[in-house]
Amino acid sequence: TTPQLLGQRSLAVSLSDIAAMGGDVTWGMLSIGVPEHLWEPRFLDAFYEGWHDLAAMYEVDLVGGDVSRTTNRFVIDSIVGGIVPKGKAILRSGARCGDGVFVSGPLGGAAAGLKLLKEGMRYDPKSSDPQSLMILKQLRPLPQLRLGKQLQEDGLATSMIDLSDGLSSDIAHICRASGTGARIFAEEMPFDADLLEVAGSVDEMLELTLHGGEDFELLFTGNSEKISAAGLSDVFRIGEITDNPGVIEVVRGGTTELLPAKGYRHF
Repeated sequence: TTPQLLGQRSLAVSLSDIAAMGGDVTWGMLSIGVPEHLWEPRFLDAFYEGWHDLAAMYEVDLVGGDVSRTTNRFVIDSIVGGIVPKGKAILRSGARCGDGVFVSGPLGGAAAGLKLLKEGMRYDPKSSDPQSLMILKQLRPLPQLRLGKQLQEDGLATSMIDLSDGLSSDIAHICRASGTGARIFAEEMPFDADLLEVAGSVDEMLELTLHGGEDFELLFTGNSEKISAAGLSDVFRIGEITDNPGVIEVVRGGTTELLPAKGYRHF
């Protein structure tokens, strides 16, 4: 990545957590640990420029933080504070049997971008080919703050989480907190437009979409008729909440299988 994109990403992933509860962002704090080989203005100025560029888009004030020296790795600790009306935060624990399961946009692009980076490709800002677009999805996620706030204000979402760990893991988080199960329909999955060219097969596309994560779209549940009537753009219904606690299923081609949580594990 570049220092500027790294600065943007370090803020974006924190903003996404505020979006996932339907909140307004109020402030941010940023602490960094810098090794000696990066302790020079070109790197640090570009990093801070990226952070502040995204902060300006969402009116985030930097109110504090810290700078320390590290031995060999660049360490970032990003914290964002937000507000939501009392009792109105959208939690993970509100999903109910019969709710639809929705995502806020196409999926799989960020995971494909990470795959390409691991294979040795690098982002080319002058290129508009599918590979560069996928890599940019990984390096510059955009938090869905506006949609999260709308869902909260209109009372449309019964539960919500941002897609950071991967769909299979994040829907499991919602079901665990809500005491429910879920059924995901593979044929309804909104794949990123360029995903097939990078993935090479529909099976690989589905693997990246279900388990890859880091799209930072919103995954939420709610009444399907109300959400459909709201006319939300780029919102896709991909499944339903069931009364089978802890059981996550995926339906593909008429066959139903258990969907293991194979996304990112924090510990």
